[in-house]
Amino acid sequence: MGNPKAFLTVPRQDAGYRPIHERIADFGEVEQTLNTSDRRLQASRCMDCGVPFCHWACPLGNRPPEFQDAIYKGEWKMAYEILTATNDFPEFTGRICPALCEKSCVLKLSMNAPVTIREDECSVIEAAFREGYVQPRKFERNGKKVAVIGSGPAGLAAANQLNHRGYEITVYEKDEYPGGLLRFGIPNFKLQKTVIDRRIKVMQAEGITFKTNTPVDVEKLPAGYDAYCICTGTPTARDLKVPGRDLKGVHFALELLSQQNRVLAGQTFSAMERVTAKGKRVLVIGGGDTGSDCIGTSHRQGAVSVTQIEIMPKPPVGSNPNTPWPQWPVVLKTSSSHEEGCERRWLLTTNKFIGTKDNRVCGAEVEEVEWKPNPDGGRPIMVPTGKKETIECDIVFLAMGFLRPEQPNFAENVFVAGDAATGASLVVRCIAGGRKAAQQIDAYLSK
Repeated sequence: MGNPKAFLTVPRQDAGYRPIHERIADFGEVEQTLNTSDRRLQASRCMDCGVPFCHWACPLGNRPPEFQDAIYKGEWKMAYEILTATNDFPEFTGRICPALCEKSCVLKLSMNAPVTIREDECSVIEAAFREGYVQPRKFERNGKKVAVIGSGPAGLAAANQLNHRGYEITVYEKDEYPGGLLRFGIPNFKLQKTVIDRRIKVMQAEGITFKTNTPVDVEKLPAGYDAYCICTGTPTARDLKVPGRDLKGVHFALELLSQQNRVLAGQTFSAMERVTAKGKRVLVIGGGDTGSDCIGTSHRQGAVSVTQIEIMPKPPVGSNPNTPWPQWPVVLKTSSSHEEGCERRWLLTTNKFIGTKDNRVCGAEVEEVEWKPNPDGGRPIMVPTGKKETIECDIVFLAMGFLRPEQPNFAENVFVAGDAATGASLVVRCIAGGRKAAQQIDAYLSK
């Protein structure tokens, strides 16, 4: 390492967020950046820890100590080459990854101040685009064709890797733009869509064909390809089948998020079609990242108030003895959207929605629950307490996750990757899944 003792004198410094009063007025990215000098200082904190658990924890097998050292020395092109040897799209993971690497950093485990690996990663790829290191390349073709169905992170990674191996790649996308949930599920204030467009242009220049507005039935795959990679994600959201679910104003989270991203892209919707929190009391059901995205979007649309409820207990702050490393730390997460204003409540289940005479939602009856150990082991048992109340609301967003898709029995030349294979997961795991599928396809077609 260039400075193996810097962690003793250089404190962790996050780039932080734009001021709340400023960021809620637009959909620009909330996260700020450090200047190059401060970024190099942060990279210098990567210590000579012997066993780099950050590398072990990353689904992509990224090598943070190596690219941190290159950043510290000012060798940005080398840092870019090290990073992209394992990660096709650092511009995505550098913005929206929960940074499993940082949760395993020795400085996290020893003093709760990990190296700013995710931010450093983003700074490397942004420097690479800025300095012109990212240039389309040409690859010698091997005469074989592969169809990738779905253009989310798994599909893009599979297409990118196979293209580099010389296959002629066509990516089929049912929506009007490529990107999958990167495009339609993640708000612009976390990931500007120009970042996706920039990468798609590079991939197109390298020979990949994208066919948008082209849904594909996976049981009737298009003819003319030597292999197929199914990367259709998890399209079915988990529903809440309680009385009043059909009331006007009760929506799946993606109805809000995808439409808002389309509006920002220039599309228009009628007043009847528009899903908006403007002037409304918002209830978000679900305590995960999708729920957080609904909160931030609601603020920017002009919500009067936002309440988020979660059926599970409130996690502890800081550390959780029940989930020690190397488990994922189940601790309270306060996102930039939560900071913008939100009442958060836990241990509540929704019994029913209450409507007005014109069938619009105006409230939700919720009930406190307890979780008791399962005598047979496994998931604890939820026990209603009988303590009920009504939360007044004008619009509801269901953000309770997605159902794992069931895939048919495919032919041997059909491979499945990403959320389509595993169920809903992280972008970084989807990229890793796409890379693995590309390797499997290449091995199959190289027999």
